[in-house]
Amino acid sequence: MKDRGCALVTGAARRIGRALALECARAGYDVVVHHRGAAEDAAQVAAEIEAIGRRAFVAHADLTHDAERDALLSVADQPLTLLVNCASLFQDDRIDTLTADSFDAHLGANLRAPVLLAQAFAAQLPADAEGLIVNIVDQRVWRPNPQFFSYSLSKAGLWWATQTLAQGLAPRIRVNAVGPGPTLASIHQNNGEFDHEAANVPLGHGASPDEIAAALRYLIDARSVTGQMIAVDGGQHLAWRTPDIIGA
Repeated sequence: MKDRGCALVTGAARRIGRALALECARAGYDVVVHHRGAAEDAAQVAAEIEAIGRRAFVAHADLTHDAERDALLSVADQPLTLLVNCASLFQDDRIDTLTADSFDAHLGANLRAPVLLAQAFAAQLPADAEGLIVNIVDQRVWRPNPQFFSYSLSKAGLWWATQTLAQGLAPRIRVNAVGPGPTLASIHQNNGEFDHEAANVPLGHGASPDEIAAALRYLIDARSVTGQMIAVDGGQHLAWRTPDIIGA
């Protein structure tokens, strides 16, 4: 197995983040497994990483707390060469229901924290090393709709940051994004609602966490790709019969 250094994956204890952390290990990284309140799940992910043959470091942090977030960069006993910004806040609001608190919370967790982690990542990268940052955004940055207003705006900002960071951190650091579509039912859906959403994308099905991880693996290996987003969404960004379109 090729040794690629060490990766920090935020939100790595569950769901898509778990799949990303395991893929990092399979790609040859030791992994800092970040969680906010899922210590048992994070420990299980760490055990799976070690079973693959890589080292794991479990780290708890509130990413909106500056000191806790900054401490993540020094959890491992080696510099980080990969940053995967996966952790995010996902709450529903619309322009007529959002509050200042919900707006600030989404931008803090989904935009401010990843950008400041990227800044710190770049600062600690050894001069002779190449680095990679992968931001997990959302296919809706290519196809906005009025749902999840604050969340969508924060992810759109992170997509814009991906492109500008790719310019500002070149040539040593590549910066890319993955935009999932329907992958797992959210806390705002039951299984029937999720199945309905997934069935209404052009391919008729959503993605799996492993497919999101496969996109990450491609970006790890593709040394000439930067400033890009891969939408892994069954074509949802092209044509999804969303409630704002069909009037539901």
